Order: sequence, then C-alpha cells, then structure tokens
Amino acid sequence: MSRIPISPRTARPTIASAVLAALLLLGTPSAQAADPVSSCRLSGTTGWTDEGQNTDYNVFQRPTGTKKVIMLFADFPDAAATETTSSDAAQLTPVKDWMWKASYGKTWLDISQHNEWLRMPKNSTEYGFERGFSHETHEEYIKDAVTKADPKVDFSQYDMVYVVATKNAKAISFTPTYVYDPGTTGIRADNTIVKWAVTFGQDMWDFGPKVAAHETGHTFGLPDLYSFDSSSDIHRYIGGWDVMGNVSGKGPQFFAWHSWKLGWTADDQVLCRAKAGTDTVYLSAVEYTSYKKLAVIKTSSTTAYVVESRRAVHNDENACSTGALVYKVDTSVKTGEGPIRVMDAKPNDVPKSGCHPLDDAPYWINQSFEDSNAGVKIEVTATDGYGDTVRITKS
Repeated sequence: MSRIPISPRTARPTIASAVLAALLLLGTPSAQAADPVSSCRLSGTTGWTDEGQNTDYNVFQRPTGTKKVIMLFADFPDAAATETTSSDAAQLTPVKDWMWKASYGKTWLDISQHNEWLRMPKNSTEYGFERGFSHETHEEYIKDAVTKADPKVDFSQYDMVYVVATKNAKAISFTPTYVYDPGTTGIRADNTIVKWAVTFGQDMWDFGPKVAAHETGHTFGLPDLYSFDSSSDIHRYIGGWDVMGNVSGKGPQFFAWHSWKLGWTADDQVLCRAKAGTDTVYLSAVEYTSYKKLAVIKTSSTTAYVVESRRAVHNDENACSTGALVYKVDTSVKTGEGPIRVMDAKPNDVPKSGCHPLDDAPYWINQSFEDSNAGVKIEVTATDGYGDTVRITKS
C-alpha cells in the first residue's frame, strides 16, 4: 500500500474545480482581514489530555517523525497461546499506513516484532484488568512483559512498546494506554525508561488497527471523545467522527483541529476569526493533503467553533455522509466529558443502517449553522468533489 496520501492535485480534479479551488484559496473580499492564526490557539486547562494547543511534551510523545515501536507478545500460565504471533500482529500492523495517511506523511510507526510468546509470571486473571484500574497496576503488567523480553530486546532503541496478549487471555479484556509519570521510578530497561506503551486486549479483535491508532493518539496527548458516562449513548458527542471517539466509527480520520494540534496541519492551512468580521474560504477535505483545512471562530479563551470538509475517501472511505462538518471545541472540558461536540445539520433525519445519528451531521450547500449567543454563523456556499466553500461570520 502506498505511503503517499492522495491530494486533490494528484487525484486530477476537473479543470473547473481546480480553477475554483485556486481562486478561493486566494480569498474573497471580507469585512475584515482574517486574524493571525495564533489568535485562535486555545490553551488546555484540565491538567491532562485535552484539546489545548499547549501539549506538554515532557509527558507526551511528539507526534511527528518516525516512532520506533517494539511489539511484544504475552501469554500466561492460565492462558497459553495457541495462535502464532504473526496472526496477532496482522490485526494491528496496518496502523502504520493508516497513521501515515492520517498525518499526511508526517508520522510513521516503525513497528518491529519480537516474535516469541513471553510467558508472564502471573495468571491473566491476576493482573486486575478492569475499567478504571490504577496506573500502578497497569505499569506492573507492562514491567513483567518488558522484564521477560529484556534479555533479547534492546529497549533503548525504541520510543514505544506494544504488548499484545494472546487471544486466549479473555481476562485481558480491553486496550489501555500507559504514559510514564515523571518523578516516579517507572519501568527501566537497558538504561532507558519506557515512557509510552499500549497493552492490547480482546477488543483488538473487534477494532483492529484503529484501536492502535486511538491508543497511540493518547501518547500524543489526545483526549477521549466518547462519553465516560455509560448511562446513555456514549457516542453522543461526536458520533463516528474521529478515531478518538468511536473506534469503529465510519469517519475515523482525525478532526482537523487534532491535525493542527499535532503539527500535521500547518498554520497557513488554518483560517482564524477571533474578532468581528466575515471570511469566505475554500476548505479542502481533511482526507486530502493540500490547501486550507479548517476555519476557526474563537468564542472565548477556551472555546471555538471549527468547520472542516469531509469526503468518503482514504481513512474515511466508509463515511456515512460528506460535507462541511461543524463542531465546538472546549479546552476546559475533561477527557470523556465532551471536549469536542459535533453540531448536527440534520437532527431529525434517520441515519443510514449502521450509522450513528451524528454520522450525517455535515452541512450541505445552502445550509448554515448559527449560534446567536456566541455571534457565530457558518454558511456553506459551494461544494465540489474535493471540498466546500464556507462563509464564516463573527459579530
């Protein structure tokens, strides 16, 4: 599979759409020139994974460049492996190309496999894998796997560790992320500290490589976008948009806000409206590489509305709908409590079979979103196969 994502140029759009895109890229007259992009950066306030632009890279992993990953395979006295390590790896390694496309070629996961089963010192049922288990309990599990592999693996050569449990270990039920807590002893091997790890459980057989993308996203500092409150629809905030929400969602490409936060989208691909004014801009779909990617309307020191374009291609090939996707970002909201919330253009429509009610949320031509209290209006004025033209107004 090619590691080069297709852009609107290489996809050969029609001459008319290419000319339209070029003209719109130059901008159209507005009530006031767009504001400096720095004006639309929001700082996180929750103290952990959040939607702020000020990610602490003393804690989290920088999300660009080559990330060297060692994949370990664990079985247990009460759950011996009967499958091959290669069959387990095949469920996850396609994340390499998935992440390459998602990052526009800015991030490559170089995954090496230590192809032997590491017999863990405890039964699988003794590792306490339950939702909400402690950092220390998780660390102990990873430390046992690393200790077993250490005689044959030089951990100083790797940025991150993936620990894959045998399919027979039903007690290792889910897939959490480990981030080293500075100031603690942590896990040490080969004169290095294991700072980032993902331990894969039974849900990898349902979610495949996208669960690796989701959990690796946490090592980059991204929050969960599904609800931790399971008393109602846990995907009520964003539906199937962005892999940090519903891992099996139909539109898993990272939001343009995330792409900007992670350094995959450049400042010159962002249009910022922080003061009163109006702008018209052509937004190339986030699944492609070039042109403007998002328009941001800042509404407070911690909030903004964002609009981006979506198309059913590449990582989003199974998207339930396309168009201009509008959402609100709030960096004061904690992970799992809805720091991003999608605005639904069609709240009364019945979604397609297999789609979440928010999966048809994008706005189409001649549709608009408005928050009168915030003085925000977003209108879709034109569309083509590669993006949408939107007019944004802040009063």
